[in-house]
Amino acid sequence: MISLFISFAVLIVGYLVYGKVTEKIFAPDDRQTPALTKEDGVDFVPMKTWKAFLIQLLNIAGTGPIFGALMGAVFGPVVFLWIVLGSILGGAVHDYMCGMISLRHDGASIAELSGTYLGKVAKVIMRIFSVVLLVLCGTVFVTSPAGLLDKLTPDWMNGTFWAIVILVYYLLATLLPIDKLIGKLYPVFGVLLIIMAGAVIGGILFSGGKYTIPEISLENLHPKGTPVWPYMFITVACGAVSGFHATQSPMIAKCIKSEKAGRKVFYGAMISESVIALVWAAAGVAFYGTTQLLSDALANGASNVVYEISTGVLGTFGGILAVAGVIICPITSGDTAFRSARLILAETFKLDQKKLVNRLYITIPLLVVGGLLTWFAISNDNGFQTVWRYFSWSNQTLAMIALWVATAYLLKKGKYRFGALLTALPATFMTAVSTTYILMADEGLRLDRTVSYIIGAVVAAILLGVYGYFQIKRARKTEI
Repeated sequence: MISLFISFAVLIVGYLVYGKVTEKIFAPDDRQTPALTKEDGVDFVPMKTWKAFLIQLLNIAGTGPIFGALMGAVFGPVVFLWIVLGSILGGAVHDYMCGMISLRHDGASIAELSGTYLGKVAKVIMRIFSVVLLVLCGTVFVTSPAGLLDKLTPDWMNGTFWAIVILVYYLLATLLPIDKLIGKLYPVFGVLLIIMAGAVIGGILFSGGKYTIPEISLENLHPKGTPVWPYMFITVACGAVSGFHATQSPMIAKCIKSEKAGRKVFYGAMISESVIALVWAAAGVAFYGTTQLLSDALANGASNVVYEISTGVLGTFGGILAVAGVIICPITSGDTAFRSARLILAETFKLDQKKLVNRLYITIPLLVVGGLLTWFAISNDNGFQTVWRYFSWSNQTLAMIALWVATAYLLKKGKYRFGALLTALPATFMTAVSTTYILMADEGLRLDRTVSYIIGAVVAAILLGVYGYFQIKRARKTEI
């Protein structure tokens, strides 16, 4: 329990100290933002900082920091370390830099930024990669809330029924101006999400000793012996570092009215999401007592685990309220996943999004694909787990690329001594994680573990070497 409180404290200090360092390196100023210079009443809409923060939080805090944290907790309390350190040093820096660089480029997507700083080939790859990730993300964020709603409603309102309802909502949220639906609902949902997370952890802490939160340990407690490296770092995903956020930050970059609000909106939202992830990781290990029992429960579906924890800790009424918060959480990321995909495709095909018909041209095909994937996930026993695994890996790979984009940006801006290390180090780390995972995972190449470790380390070292080369080149150019 002490470790949990220390973890919360470190996250707060991280925001106040490392967040300030990150802000200082980027150096926001008083220039006008795209929300003011490109206001269109659809996607570029000026918003107050508190509202932009809550929308960003709801955008990024989907199923990831809940389901991902629960699945990460199967490795034991070592997951606390990754959630805390990964968020402060990697995830929050990633989100801040993606949002702020986008803001400096008129709200451009991560795909467009990749083209600007890594070349045309990178732009094409990232366009495809980003849209695929967003559709997978939208599918995950349809399936999981539909499963939870299925448990709370009459039999005729099954998972398929709720999936259709959610997809219809996604259609509206993707098409309508951001301030008409998202801007009005998200602040309310954001407060509810925070209250629900507080209720769950409060029920654990004040259970009269019924539940015990273990202290941080480096021991791998996964019942199947699955290695922490790289599996835990892929599994937790959104609770620590998430490439999905690279697609969301540019959307809010179109809405903030001052660059100096960036730390609160982007860095702050990621820290807040990590608090939510810590709550659910702690609740998972405390409620079931052992990682074996938690793993067994997850075999019946992560939605079922959320339901059991919520009702077990808070009772029927409190449990329903808590589950309602968890339902809202993924839905409010799924809708913006499809919205972000629309914006990326609009950039690609140069379609003016002021016109409703142009938005329909993009949105309808996206939701059809999302609906087919949702049907696959619901109709197959391991459908959700399969979609989740591919989502998790593509998610972390996108984070890796986004961090290298940010590194290239900092180098170009003359941050060649220590400033670019802010993103280069987590970029190198995530390169090793993503490369190693896809080499050894069942859904990857299934190579020998040792071979995968070596290749992953070599690839990361090569990219770090390329970074070092440009550091030296930049330094010599400056000296001349």
